[in-house]
Amino acid sequence: MTAPLDARVLRSAIGALELFGLYLGDRLGLYAALRDGKAVTVDELATRAGIHPRYAREWLEQQAVAGVLAVDDPSAAAEARRFRLPAAHVGVLVDADDPAHLAPLARMAAGIGRVLEEVVAAYRSGGGVPYARYGADFRHGQGGINRPAFRKNLVEDWLPALSGVAERLASGGRVADLGCGQGWAAIAVAKAFPAAEVWGVDTDPASIEDARKEAGLAGARVRFECVDAAALASHGPFDAVLLLEVLHDLARPVEVLRAARRALGDDGVLLVADEKVAPAFAAPGDELERMMYGWSIVHCLPTQMAEQPSAALGTVLREDTLRALAAEAGFRAVRTLDVDGGFFRLYELRS
Repeated sequence: MTAPLDARVLRSAIGALELFGLYLGDRLGLYAALRDGKAVTVDELATRAGIHPRYAREWLEQQAVAGVLAVDDPSAAAEARRFRLPAAHVGVLVDADDPAHLAPLARMAAGIGRVLEEVVAAYRSGGGVPYARYGADFRHGQGGINRPAFRKNLVEDWLPALSGVAERLASGGRVADLGCGQGWAAIAVAKAFPAAEVWGVDTDPASIEDARKEAGLAGARVRFECVDAAALASHGPFDAVLLLEVLHDLARPVEVLRAARRALGDDGVLLVADEKVAPAFAAPGDELERMMYGWSIVHCLPTQMAEQPSAALGTVLREDTLRALAAEAGFRAVRTLDVDGGFFRLYELRS
C-alpha cells in the first residue's frame, strides 16, 4: 500500500538533504580520504581532506546518522569518535567504474538546483533552459552515472549483440559516438578495439574538452569533434553509429536519426540506448518511471524546449515512439536487443 503523501514528502526531503551530504563528500574528496576503510577522528579527516575541523565533525556525524559511515563508539567524546567507510559502500561512493556507483546522482541534482529559477521562468514563457546552463556539476554527474555501463557493458555485451559489428571493429572498422558527452563510450570502444577508427561527436564544447582530456589520460586514440550531427555523413561511412542516452534529449530527433543513417555504410548499424520506461503511461508508476519523469520536468524537457522547433520528447521515450521516429527517419528494421542494459533499453536500427 502506498504510504500517505505527507510521509512520502518527508522522506523525500530527508533524501534530498542526504544527497547534499553525498555531494559534499564527493566534491571535497571526503569519501576518497576514507576509502582505505581505516577509522579516523574528526581532526584526522580534516587534515587528510584539507577542510575545517568543525565542518568535518558535522559532516561525519551526519553521515553516521544516515548510515553511510560507521562509527566505532558513538558514546565517545566528539573529538575521540572514530568514523570509517564500510567496504560495501566504496563502489557506490568512490569507485567510478563500479556498476553500483551512484554518487554522480548528487552532482546531477546540484546542477538542476542551480537553474530552478530559470526552469520556473521557462514553464511560464514556453521557452527552455540550454544544457550548458546546468553547468559542470550536471555534466560531470551525467558522465559519471553512465561511465560504468559505457566502459564495460557496451564493449562486453552491447556491441557483441549486434550482428557482425564487433568483428568489423576488431579488424579495423569505423564507429562514431554521436552525442558522446564526456567520451566514456568512445574511449571504451577505442581501448577494446585498438584497430578501429573511433569518432566522438557532440555539440557541447565543455563535454568535448572533457572527452579529449580523458582520452589523453587513458591513452585512447579517439577523434573528438564539436560539430552538429549533420556533419557526420561527410566523414562516413561508418560501420556503426552509437546514440547512447541521447535520442530523448534531442529537439529534432528525426533529423539526427537521418544524419546517422546517411553516415552509415552498407550493412551499417545504429545502436540506440534509451531509458527502459514502461510500454505505456500508467499512474501511479514504479520507481523507475517516477525517476524518469523527475528528470524530465526539471532537465530533459527544458533543455529540449530551449531549441525551436522542438519535438519536446521529454525523458520518457517509449518504445512505440522510438519505432515511429526510426521509421520516419528511413530505418526499415528496428530490433530490441536481448541484453541487460540496466536502466537502458537497447535497439538495433538498420536501413
